[in-house]
Amino acid sequence: MNDARDDVSFGILKLGILCGVLGPLLWALAIALCGTLRPGYSHFAQYISELGERGSSTELLMRYGAFVPTGLMHLAFAGALAVTFRNSRLGVIAAILLGLNGLARIGAGCFPCDVGCGETGSISQRMHSLSAGVGFLALAVSTVLWSVVLRRTLDLRSLVVYSVASGVLGLAFLLLMVWSAEPGTARGLFERLSSGVLSLWIFVFALRLQRR
Repeated sequence: MNDARDDVSFGILKLGILCGVLGPLLWALAIALCGTLRPGYSHFAQYISELGERGSSTELLMRYGAFVPTGLMHLAFAGALAVTFRNSRLGVIAAILLGLNGLARIGAGCFPCDVGCGETGSISQRMHSLSAGVGFLALAVSTVLWSVVLRRTLDLRSLVVYSVASGVLGLAFLLLMVWSAEPGTARGLFERLSSGVLSLWIFVFALRLQRR
């Protein structure tokens, strides 16, 4: 009976780690696909969220094919991390922050931004902006915290420097995006660099855990 229960628990754990591998891939694929489906859309100058802005041709695909499912995948991966590193208080905190990022991404999908994704506007726009900001910040901080946790894990110690660099770069690109908020600037590029660096870190970390 206990063996069967352990097998189920291990299977759920593996599924959570698999979500960490698949989530970033789905996110990148959805952004590329929705960008292709929107003539005139600029990955350089426009936010990722504009692919799911209210009334756009790719709104539903981006909201419910990218934001919500990848947020759920991040939650599942965070749960797997919390179980795997349950003996480390800092590891659990870092996993909770990663899970907060997942919840924030779901929130960003449930509350689409207005056309152009300006900072002010409808309640939905403000909720979207809040969710996106909380998600980015939580993930960047989580990544840096994981570098501390992984220093104490012998077979994952090689990820320490990579984790610090990913968290710092993710935050730096996010700040550059905020400072380049005017239309026509490289705000879309900086957002993608921030999201890309942090998403790649999740993918690499999950892949290492999967092969562990």
